[in-house]
Amino acid sequence: MSIPVGISACVLGEKVRFDGGHKRNRFVTDELAQYVRFRPVCPEMAIGLPVPRPTIRLVQQEDGEHLVDSKQGENDYTAAMQSFAERHIAGLNDLCGFIVCAKSPTCGMERVKLYIPNGNTVPGGTVGVFTRKLMAAMPWLPVEEDGRLHDPVLRENFVFRIHALHDFYQSVGQQPTIDAFVKFHSRYKFVLMAHCPAAYKSMGPLVAGIKHWDLNEFFATYRQQFMAALSHRANRKNNTNVLMHLQGYFKRNLTKAQKQELLDLIQSYRLGHQPILVPLALINHYLKEFPDPYLQLQTFLHPYPEELKLRYGL
Repeated sequence: MSIPVGISACVLGEKVRFDGGHKRNRFVTDELAQYVRFRPVCPEMAIGLPVPRPTIRLVQQEDGEHLVDSKQGENDYTAAMQSFAERHIAGLNDLCGFIVCAKSPTCGMERVKLYIPNGNTVPGGTVGVFTRKLMAAMPWLPVEEDGRLHDPVLRENFVFRIHALHDFYQSVGQQPTIDAFVKFHSRYKFVLMAHCPAAYKSMGPLVAGIKHWDLNEFFATYRQQFMAALSHRANRKNNTNVLMHLQGYFKRNLTKAQKQELLDLIQSYRLGHQPILVPLALINHYLKEFPDPYLQLQTFLHPYPEELKLRYGL
């Protein structure tokens, strides 16, 4: 089943921008589209603005940020955009991610230009009107900008998070059970260790005490903590720690030379000489030779389709 992901329509290649153009992202359309089901939206067109159209901008005024036309500032679209965002976002609870258009006054995720009346801009910028509403209403949802997807680390983290959230929804289901939560959490032990050791330590007791919770409340709490943990990008130090833990599962099966070979590959990765795929390939080889039911279920080993090639540069 494909994963539902929201997206700014221009990033998907639709000619909906103010100048009649688009911002098609090749990774999105040529690679990621094979595994997700995109749900495009152009907030500016949704509130009735035409294509092409005059440019709009965000302006800081005494009562807050306003979305206005760039020339005279006489047409204020703030209320219309906020109203649309609230209505549209109310129907997005099944989404597992959202890709937005960078720098857009409606869709930008960060550093969107925020003007003051004299024409200067506020340092650091702001967030687009639609995306601000989206992230406030769904703080667990992976949201990323099209431009940031060119960074291999950010791209890998975003794609992994949408797969993880989809896995969570599929595993726990519409009627969550204690057993489903425990099994799901068990599969993500090494993922949490790699992404956020603090969350790994705190979420264990959370799951251990699940019997004291209302399961619907636990669902919301666990989802928020889990997705917040995954938003921390797994670094080389934490990944090395996970690899060393994985190596320990084979200590009774490997010869001294095999143990040293695997250790050398892990240390080579730690020093930045090899991508993480190199030691993982050997670990997966040993897992086939010496099956371990617990390790075979670990998402860390196979977090998303290999065809996406997301770990090649990590």
